[in-house]
Amino acid sequence: MALDYEFGEQGDQLRAVLRELIAERIPRGYLGAFSNDPEDLAIAQRFCKELAAKGLLTLSWPKEFGGQAGTLWDQTVVREEMWAHHEPRGAQYMGLNWVGPAIMEFGTAAQKAAHLPPIAAGERIWCQGFSEPDAGSDLFALSTRALPEGDGWRISGQKIWTSYAEMAEYCFLAAKVPGNHKSAHGGITIFLLPMDREGIEVRPIASMLGPHHLNECFFDSVWASADELLGAPGQGSAIIRRTLSYERVGIARYARCDRLLSLAARALEGEWDTLPAALRARWNRALIKVRTARLLAYRCVAAQARGERASQTMASVARVAVTQCDQEVAETLLQVLGHRGLEAPGPNAPFFGAMEDHWRYAQASTVAAGAIEIQRETVARAVLGRVDGPRPS
Repeated sequence: MALDYEFGEQGDQLRAVLRELIAERIPRGYLGAFSNDPEDLAIAQRFCKELAAKGLLTLSWPKEFGGQAGTLWDQTVVREEMWAHHEPRGAQYMGLNWVGPAIMEFGTAAQKAAHLPPIAAGERIWCQGFSEPDAGSDLFALSTRALPEGDGWRISGQKIWTSYAEMAEYCFLAAKVPGNHKSAHGGITIFLLPMDREGIEVRPIASMLGPHHLNECFFDSVWASADELLGAPGQGSAIIRRTLSYERVGIARYARCDRLLSLAARALEGEWDTLPAALRARWNRALIKVRTARLLAYRCVAAQARGERASQTMASVARVAVTQCDQEVAETLLQVLGHRGLEAPGPNAPFFGAMEDHWRYAQASTVAAGAIEIQRETVARAVLGRVDGPRPS
């Protein structure tokens, strides 16, 4: 099937509106919400609420859940502009891209009423309780347990690499329930837990990514009521597969790569022609990879827009391409800019430190949301005619 990836006049107008809002509300040189300056997070929170007030935060959501019933292509424009400008929505993208859609698909009427309006209003931050110390990219090996007690559950275990756990109000938590399960992934269950619940402890993990990003979470006999369970007990593996397909195409990493390549070319101006031919050729190859990754992501969006479910294989192919181009662009621009590419944020640094920030984050891009090896295994299994997808990560 031939696909037309032009966004049209409506998409162009939306992109112009978003860029104008970002220029007016987001300070020049802004590098995201998770810095040492608490004002950066405050900026993101205010910006989210303004986007929500203008109907731009959950553009493609149904109106009954606080959206505008826009197209998935409209939402793609939003994703691209937000990520290209260092995600001024902060941690909200998690609730928008996949927590909210998962609750729409699997949640009860009460869960939808409780959780979707605050997400649509830009008021609720979520974190993801998937990875564990001994089960990073193998969720089916997780050891966090939920034991039935009365009309609810007691959850005990540990999660690691939990982004935004320090600031999140809720956790999308995976745990195993007891039972005589036939498969390795049997018993995995999803809970929607408030992070202020007694028995939950969050410990920050220092890293070069900066504050708030990485944490370990401990669950010590944490109570979860029956109405905090998403879907049915043991349905977690199906829910996780769906959420990961949303997540893996929900972050438009290629958009920031494209913008940084363009900014580099403009910043060099007269120096461009003096660069070695090999460096200029590498810049061009990086741009081709970025545009290829964009088209692969668009294939997933197109499938969803047709009412189909983008397969895990399709999402994995897009994810591999996007994360690889993230790192390729980082390394290419470092070679082109030299030591200037690693200067700390400031008025004299290239792009106000955006290059240095991008390089640091790119190092983890092939690990986050499922290691690239897992994505490749998913694709290999599909090509060999086996089950479409390995154990989710």
